[in-house]
Amino acid sequence: ALAAGQVEDTLYTHDTVYRVAGADDPAFFPAFAAFLDCGFAPHDALVLARAWRTDGSHARAADADTLGAWPTVLETFPVVLGQVPSPGRFPACPSRLGLYPVLPDAGACERMADLQVGTVQLRIKDPADPTLRSEIERTVAAGRRVMHDSAWFINDHWREAAQAGAYGVHLGQEDMAALSADEVAALFATGMRLGISTHGYYEMLAAHHFRPSYLAVGAVFPTTTKVIATAPQGLAKLARYVKLIAPHYPLVAIGGIDADNLGQVLDTGVTSAAVVRAVTQAVDVAAAVKGMQQAFAQRA
Repeated sequence: ALAAGQVEDTLYTHDTVYRVAGADDPAFFPAFAAFLDCGFAPHDALVLARAWRTDGSHARAADADTLGAWPTVLETFPVVLGQVPSPGRFPACPSRLGLYPVLPDAGACERMADLQVGTVQLRIKDPADPTLRSEIERTVAAGRRVMHDSAWFINDHWREAAQAGAYGVHLGQEDMAALSADEVAALFATGMRLGISTHGYYEMLAAHHFRPSYLAVGAVFPTTTKVIATAPQGLAKLARYVKLIAPHYPLVAIGGIDADNLGQVLDTGVTSAAVVRAVTQAVDVAAAVKGMQQAFAQRA
């Protein structure tokens, strides 16, 4: 118990300790039990339960017909403790990032510039890749050829991205957590936009602490492009994430999304979806991109 009706919770798991602070409420314990019973991981159940309010202020009346009393008001959620200070809100990016190809090399990114794709990410995981700097520089140059709402991001390598004058960077949850306070301040000082990957409610709150330019959440569906510790989120959870996060940040759905299921993803209300194999393995890349862009245009 803390002052003024506030509480601090510490949750211990076999490999991690989670700490949050929020408002106390008589409904906390039954809410915690209910969210655990719904199958949520303990740390996600914890923050959902701490968001719950007996007076119903955790839910919006406009969502009652579809979500009932599900927590969708970010202000009622607890804060994640133990993180380095946030230097401020990162610069904004377009609220509708749309189709978001995540690609392995500059050549593929340059192809997206030819097609005038507004949002692209270069994802080279190996920091020892001898071509890393040149790949980033080529990608940044390609992004500048896009004439409308160009928002191109570099995954992970934020120092090299800043040196190349990149629009923005995307960091995984673990990569963001590994930064020191000085490194976060240095990243903020570059003026680049920042996107952060998340895999559930707790991680969304951890990312919210840094006030990024956008949040990505997933994996929506099973994916073979990345090993993740969490089970696929599914469309029902994605719809709830949209209600919680979209009023505050652009939200990008990630994981296993392709032309066949894109329509279902967009039906949740999310306005951006990251795709990998839907572009990299397409027989006709231009046709694949055009078809998926049309799916977004139909919901604009």
